[in-house]
Amino acid sequence: MRRVGALEINANRITLLRDADGDGVPETREIFLENLSQPFGMAPVGDTFYVGNTDGVVAFPYVSGETRITAPGRKLLDLKPGGHWTRSLLASPDGTKLFIGVGSQSNIAENGMEEEENRAAIHELDLVTGKSRIFASGLRNPVGSAFEPTTGALHTVVNERDGIGDETPPDYLTSVKDGGFYGWPYCYWGQTVDDRVPRDAALVAKALTPDYAPGGHTASLGLCWVPAGTLPGIPEGMAIGQHGSRNRSILSGYKVILVPFVDGRPTGNPVELLSGFLAPDEKTSYGRPVGVTTAADGSLLVADDVGDVVWRVTGA
Repeated sequence: MRRVGALEINANRITLLRDADGDGVPETREIFLENLSQPFGMAPVGDTFYVGNTDGVVAFPYVSGETRITAPGRKLLDLKPGGHWTRSLLASPDGTKLFIGVGSQSNIAENGMEEEENRAAIHELDLVTGKSRIFASGLRNPVGSAFEPTTGALHTVVNERDGIGDETPPDYLTSVKDGGFYGWPYCYWGQTVDDRVPRDAALVAKALTPDYAPGGHTASLGLCWVPAGTLPGIPEGMAIGQHGSRNRSILSGYKVILVPFVDGRPTGNPVELLSGFLAPDEKTSYGRPVGVTTAADGSLLVADDVGDVVWRVTGA
């Protein structure tokens, strides 16, 4: 972790980069929000800007076009900090709900399931009533999330457990069913039992099999939908920011890929969109991609938390 620069102290702030003239270069750089608690997810909905802090979801009043928020926030949902700390946010298309990705506290619940209460799950927060519920569970570390436009299904990428092997089990991209259980910690990739965990036969029997495996320990963190025609020669599908492994005999990830979709489902081999972050001898990492999103001009933006930059990917 130290070798790849992954032990930096969190700045606890959100920085605004604005490209007002549309030339692909931001002229404005402002501290948008500060004094936060390990912020990760962001979601502007109407006149409210939602932030996923590691200890909960906070709502701030927001006026479109402003470059700084100084008003105090209002906490909507308490979450346990620690462990997998990111709290991704995704607003529903109608703006009435937030989906929050919350990772596990541990690898395979070795500290007991009491420590994992309300974790390893995607929460749904109703922005009208203020009530929340677990939308899907058994997801060890669901970080990036996005909607597939053909089916409208919620999708996420999940970092699977460690300690079994280089490729076992693989990280995965999957559609997420309301009320679905995806195995953690009792089993993986459907109903393959993890013998290191005390068995719960009833939960194993209901575990769903994910849709697509982009590789083992790739640390797939970011996810966004890329429409057809966005990047010339690239099919429509889900872009994934792969932060990269730290515990394989041969490292994997350290790139941005696109998984093609046909009729609302992932299919075929991934397309490499951005790479070159890892030196051939694997002793140096020049960057580690995390968040991915499409900009208004159709380019793909990639947050790199080791290079400390945002990459912009466009067609030639």
